[in-house]
Amino acid sequence: MSLRDLLIRVSEVFEPEGKASSDLPGQALLLGVKERQDLPWPQGCTALGYGGQGNASRTPWIGVFDPTINEKPGEGLYLAYIYRSDLRAVTLTLQQGITSLTDTYGKGARLHRYLTAQAEKLRGALHPTLADKWRDELDLLVETKYWRARSYEKANVAARRYELASMPSDEALAEDLKEGVQLLRDAAAADRLLFQVPRSSEPALEYPKHDHGGDDNLGGFQPRSSRGYSVVIKGGTADRRQEHEALLARFALHARACEYEASNRGVHPRDLVLRHRKHPGQDWLVEAKTVLPGREYLAGREAVGQLFEYCHVHYTLRGKPTPHLIALFTHDIGDYADYLETLGIASIWERPDGWGGSSLAADWRLTT
Repeated sequence: MSLRDLLIRVSEVFEPEGKASSDLPGQALLLGVKERQDLPWPQGCTALGYGGQGNASRTPWIGVFDPTINEKPGEGLYLAYIYRSDLRAVTLTLQQGITSLTDTYGKGARLHRYLTAQAEKLRGALHPTLADKWRDELDLLVETKYWRARSYEKANVAARRYELASMPSDEALAEDLKEGVQLLRDAAAADRLLFQVPRSSEPALEYPKHDHGGDDNLGGFQPRSSRGYSVVIKGGTADRRQEHEALLARFALHARACEYEASNRGVHPRDLVLRHRKHPGQDWLVEAKTVLPGREYLAGREAVGQLFEYCHVHYTLRGKPTPHLIALFTHDIGDYADYLETLGIASIWERPDGWGGSSLAADWRLTT
């Protein structure tokens, strides 16, 4: 049975009323997912189906798990094909486990606020180009009394919805699932980097308090999510996007894949310091900047000023070896990268398919 056939078949035979009995065809189909060998789950992933416990679920689902991240739907992060209550649509969603949170947050508004806040933070750490393709709404068409289904809606980090009457091909479903697994792994890494204690094998990112960057026009302002926000500064109000922390988290993971260690523990106000086991005693000093359309030069100027200042204050005056300098950007800065190279500063920017950069960045094997 193909994945497309399975998703359609469940919608045709599932019984949303009554008991969750394995004698019923819909329940049996879902329970059998775990043992099936003919479904195209990505390498290393497992799956299981859920049709309810005791009573049938209004919103049955098929979960897809990466065992290196999580194998329990009640906690952690996982993917799930969750059916709308009318069984006319199914959504592939990157989910946060909810059951383990109910003792702390209950099953109502407090839980929903927590899940929504966490989803916003995780969403901001995903690769922007890929995340933009996964912005479908998860609306399961359920009444308030169905707390679990309502919590699924709030726990959604990223989603692709399919109408059962016009299901895409198996090839398209497989490609979407592959993207979903990448989002799952990125979100899990961000979860550990941003909200939990990092594992010993992962880059250690520790985001500073509200005084990051020293005394400047932002005063005590502290960003709280990856959504757009406004800050009042001398001379007016500027709209900004809090991409800075998310960019650093993604780049730290990339640097780790390139065999660097990434840390900002004890390096404040510097953004990030890279080190490489083959070059003991040598730092790569990273300053990250959000690039506004048409104002690439401003991001470049700011990076130059801060990199040189931090190099002088934290290295030269302390008699430490001069670090290599990296300006990290959310977007390509065009010809300005050539100028930075003349100053000995490498430029690196995020692309839809990876990381671009100047010749220095390529020499340091930090581009893809």
